[in-house]
Amino acid sequence: MTNHVQAPGARFNFARHLIERNAGRPARTAYIDDQGSLTFAALAEQIQRMSAALLATGLRREERVLLLMHDCIDWPVGFLGAMHAGIVPVAVNTLLTADDYAYMLRHSRSQAVLVSAALVPVLREAMDVATAMGGHEVKTIIVSRSDTALPEDAVGFSQLLDEHAPASAPADTGPDDPGFWLYSSGSTGRPKGTLHSHANPYWTAELYGTAVLGLTEADVCFSAAKLFFAYGLGNALSFPLSVGATTILMAERATPDATFRRWRGDIGATRPTVFFGAPTGYAGMLASPRLLSRDEVSLRLCSSAGEALPADLGERFLAHFGCDIIDGIGSTEMLHIFLSNRPGTIRYGTTGWPVPGYEVELRGETGGPVPEGEPGDLYIQGPSAALMYWNDREKSRQTFLGPWTKSGDKYLHNADGSFTYAGRSDDMLKVSGIYVSPFEVEGTLALHPAVLEAAVIGVLDADGLPKSKAFVVLKQDAAVSEADLKAFVKDRLAPYKYPRMIEFVDDLPKTATGKIQRFKLREREA
Repeated sequence: MTNHVQAPGARFNFARHLIERNAGRPARTAYIDDQGSLTFAALAEQIQRMSAALLATGLRREERVLLLMHDCIDWPVGFLGAMHAGIVPVAVNTLLTADDYAYMLRHSRSQAVLVSAALVPVLREAMDVATAMGGHEVKTIIVSRSDTALPEDAVGFSQLLDEHAPASAPADTGPDDPGFWLYSSGSTGRPKGTLHSHANPYWTAELYGTAVLGLTEADVCFSAAKLFFAYGLGNALSFPLSVGATTILMAERATPDATFRRWRGDIGATRPTVFFGAPTGYAGMLASPRLLSRDEVSLRLCSSAGEALPADLGERFLAHFGCDIIDGIGSTEMLHIFLSNRPGTIRYGTTGWPVPGYEVELRGETGGPVPEGEPGDLYIQGPSAALMYWNDREKSRQTFLGPWTKSGDKYLHNADGSFTYAGRSDDMLKVSGIYVSPFEVEGTLALHPAVLEAAVIGVLDADGLPKSKAFVVLKQDAAVSEADLKAFVKDRLAPYKYPRMIEFVDDLPKTATGKIQRFKLREREA
């Protein structure tokens, strides 16, 4: 038992757990998206149909299925249908490149792909790249919401559900059995396949969604963070389904206007009561010329994660909407938030206090505790930690240290017990809530024929939010515009990774051995 929450039993299947939780509210709406809605009874039936369908395609227990889909009702059906069958869904970012997906297909050895129709072209390209790299193991492609005829090697999502009766029973899994993967970005190299168990989403829902946020079946949840993020997976699946709340899903990008349409109830005639976003999104909404008034929304609570929430931003949002933003920090490795402010106990400018059920420690470079008032590396202990990184023993050993998980963040401990963010332990940047490796961006900039070398750091914008800035040294007599360099990066990396600012300089600060001193660039910008 953790913090008075009953641990799952010896046999536990997360999909079955959610179905049983909601068996008493069959007619209540579970999901609303741009094309319709789904009741809890229909959700349970479709999960069980997908479970049977995946097994019928030849997939076996613990084999992987890549889930490359925009947020819609089919997403939780596919994800939970796989878990129900004991198959392991690998949820991936829809904003990546074909090269990224080719790596993930090969790394995960996925036997099937659940894919949105709009993403089939990039999947096809990824499969070609994977074939050129030595091959992939995809045997089945299941396409969500296609309005055109499918090729012979693909099947429609709805067609597959219609062809199979609901599975009579879930896979006989235990709480520590592999449940699903999420990919976590690294400061160098390829993303890491992070394995989570069937019990991990249960713990985050109980310890944070219910105990801290106080979600109930009366709530309507809406997350700007997509389901493929650990943050979004809790916000729009684990948390609401654990209490019988309704969830609004949005396939399009979470612009202020798109968010406001859902806040007003334009989609499904339902206004959200709880919104989950990131500081960059909140800043964009407050700056929008079409900013809604307080009486146009029904929000009782907002959540923020992904990057530190500036105090001024939280206070301005509260003054306008009369609704607090509960800021916290989580990670792919811990699955959701472990350090957070909470309703009724908020200190803007801090990340709050440890979520009950989790412990945190600040440690120095030698691994011992840091003196009070000094920044230290943040370590977390809690029941939702990932099992490991797939096929990467060294990074697993560096991150998962017995019961403790190293976060990669630095924090300060305040006198009132709260914690304040003090930066990263590595050079990773978080831009709009998504990790970006400066080394990857620098390497891409260096591919341009006009660029001699480049260095990328994070700087704060007028709202106090981090943005990436590149310092670029051009080759002798070469010329290129800032706009052209940005477009060059966008063409080669996931679009969100491009540097928001570029400054051309004559040289970069370096050590005697030629290593770029990014800290001097950060000091110059401070």
